[in-house]
Amino acid sequence: MEEGTAWDFYKTLVYLLKDRLNVGWARTNKQYKYERKQVYYFSMEFLIGKLLAYYLMNLGLTEIVTEGLGELGINLQDLIDEERDAGLGNGGLGRLAACFLDSMAYLQIPGHGNGIRYKYGLFEQKIEQGFQVEVPDHWLKNGYPWEIRKPDKAVIVKFKGHLRVEYDRDRMIFHHENYEPVLAVPYDIPIVAYGNSPNVNTLRLWGAEAVNEEFDLASFNQGEFAKALSNKSEIEAISYILYPQDTTLAGQELRLKQEYFFVAAGLGAIVRRYKKQGGPIECFSQKVSVHINDTHPAMCVPELMRLLMDEEGLAWDDAWNITVNTLSYTNHTLLPEALEKWPIDLMKCTLPRIYLIIEEINRRFEEMLVSKYPGEQKLKDNTIILRDGYVHMANLAVIGCHSVNGVAKLHTEIVKSQVFQGFNVIYPDKFNNKTNGVSHRRFLLHANPSLAGFITEAIGPKWIEDPGELHKLLELQNDAVFLHYLSKAKKQNKINFAGAVKAKFGLELDPSSIFDIQVKRFHAYKRQLLNVLKIMDLYNRLKEQPRLAMFPQTFVFAGKAAPGYYYAKTVIKLINTLAQKINNDPEVNQLIKVVFLENFNVTLAEKIYPVADISEQISTASKEASGTGNMKFMMNGAITLGTLDGATVEIRDAVGKENIFIFGLKAEQVIDYQNRGAYNSWEEYQANPRLKRVVDQLINNFFKDCGNEFRVLYDSLLTHNDEFFILKDFNSYVETAAQITGIYLDEQIWHKKALANIAQSGIFSSDRAIREYAGAIWQV
Repeated sequence: MEEGTAWDFYKTLVYLLKDRLNVGWARTNKQYKYERKQVYYFSMEFLIGKLLAYYLMNLGLTEIVTEGLGELGINLQDLIDEERDAGLGNGGLGRLAACFLDSMAYLQIPGHGNGIRYKYGLFEQKIEQGFQVEVPDHWLKNGYPWEIRKPDKAVIVKFKGHLRVEYDRDRMIFHHENYEPVLAVPYDIPIVAYGNSPNVNTLRLWGAEAVNEEFDLASFNQGEFAKALSNKSEIEAISYILYPQDTTLAGQELRLKQEYFFVAAGLGAIVRRYKKQGGPIECFSQKVSVHINDTHPAMCVPELMRLLMDEEGLAWDDAWNITVNTLSYTNHTLLPEALEKWPIDLMKCTLPRIYLIIEEINRRFEEMLVSKYPGEQKLKDNTIILRDGYVHMANLAVIGCHSVNGVAKLHTEIVKSQVFQGFNVIYPDKFNNKTNGVSHRRFLLHANPSLAGFITEAIGPKWIEDPGELHKLLELQNDAVFLHYLSKAKKQNKINFAGAVKAKFGLELDPSSIFDIQVKRFHAYKRQLLNVLKIMDLYNRLKEQPRLAMFPQTFVFAGKAAPGYYYAKTVIKLINTLAQKINNDPEVNQLIKVVFLENFNVTLAEKIYPVADISEQISTASKEASGTGNMKFMMNGAITLGTLDGATVEIRDAVGKENIFIFGLKAEQVIDYQNRGAYNSWEEYQANPRLKRVVDQLINNFFKDCGNEFRVLYDSLLTHNDEFFILKDFNSYVETAAQITGIYLDEQIWHKKALANIAQSGIFSSDRAIREYAGAIWQV
């Protein structure tokens, strides 16, 4: 003990917990094997965060472990701090997938995740001189004690090579020869439900390894060190990082390999497991449901066809019926550029058999169109898979799945009327809505124990199992004592947060100020730039009117920009430059502060959601599919300042117009402007002196020593006609934000609004979402 480090103690505690879990894990797998239809959730991302503290809570062991470690002179929090966030995702897609696994385990649905074990995650974000700098995320540096490596269940995934065709009566048999083999090794992580449930589900992640691990000693001894390791490194690169840059052909090939790698490994293992149980392959879709989370796993369609035809000997029609009935697809984007497509030549070379199957799916689909919709050339152009030299993966997913769902009511309507309009004509019964949800146990009970404790004291603990029970809080809207406790929890969270920011950045935050927070992936349509222009305008007004009556405000940003996304990275630099200017200006820094928190992840999110007063959800209406941060902020008592976009529309419907701050264009107005080409950003710029001033400040040396750094932002607004309507929405946004200060001054009214948000957040639990998926899509 005296020689042990905090890491040693952390690892030992995890192993002890796994020993306890393994019995239930084994029992669960055995029970699922013989009794239940299985759900497999395929996703490129699973942002599961830290597990130790969460699983101790779920197992009801936090107190006894704290006490036991205390007797050994060990502080549990020190061990929790040793754990790294698992580097398995980037943003909302991964946080949603993790919440869904959490709810499946809690609801005792046999649902398992299938993804990639990224050695270096997406990247660890550092801020240096205001710029985002990406460094590898060494989350596996000391190993990951939660996982179990299962080399005996490794499979070979085949790339490149060529096909030899053999004819057996009326059947073609394909032999894949001279291929490049990659060993896919599974690592299993337990998914532990709240309430000490006996059920333990599985997140299976695949790591890429060389099939032949023999070291090239001859090359090494000749001094050719790079050559000795080149093949091994090239293969392992498949599971190195999430979303490698695809601006080069090599980058595109690596991404394509990644996506096929985890699809082929996962589906191969599923089919083998099913056959081992003795079920006839013809009944596969009755016992297995495979869900495609966005287009990344869309190769499930041709790969399952390949397995059923080439390895199980089924005819095309039989294999197709099983494939369509097994697979379902969630669309997560309204941006055309985010609907994946791959160059035909690249796929033909990298995945020869998969390409042939896609080609045949496309041929048969075209035949159906000619038969059912003769002369409908536009319909054909919008729905075929192979077009303009590319394989369109979203079209493949829609054609090859029995269900296609959007993730918010507005999103689903736009998917049907805009993104997949043609498919909605052909397959109207395929489309449905499943509004996203988040784990209230993770992001309220675990992340905000003080607020959760007051809620339990007030309405009892049943809300933990049934979040609909939060509705009972509405009865306490006029209860001064409960509103006081609500205020007390928020203030204490803000004090703790301010202390952490001071310790890390040396920046003093005022815990009594309004905490206005925007945390999410950086993208033009999420409009962090609009938020910055609002703060710049506020700064200008304060400089002109030092006695301007306003309540102190703290503006918090966090989030990552893709490494190659210059615009988004420039917005991050702008935020940090503005923060430096404001925080060091004694004339204003008692009233406003700006802080950018680097390396946004689940652990940081758990600290941020409980302190927010205002939740910034300001995407251009019609661009955000759903959002999940909006739900986490809401259930922690933050009030939304946002556009009617994504699930914010449903939040507005749930809490009522009086408990949310809405501004800006609506989705139909944005779509109309775009269709008619009727928007002129220059007119907006010229018509509003305050707006013109902040836009000009991007390039007129307002930010000293920045030269032309922010010219790309200026040009996006004026030269490129402000694609995301920042200038159009500016006035409405600034005016709506100004209303908030006045309301915040009346503490009782503010806390009533916060309470209404918490009380109505139950419908945005992932438990509700998973019940809907399970009943309507997976039939489990």
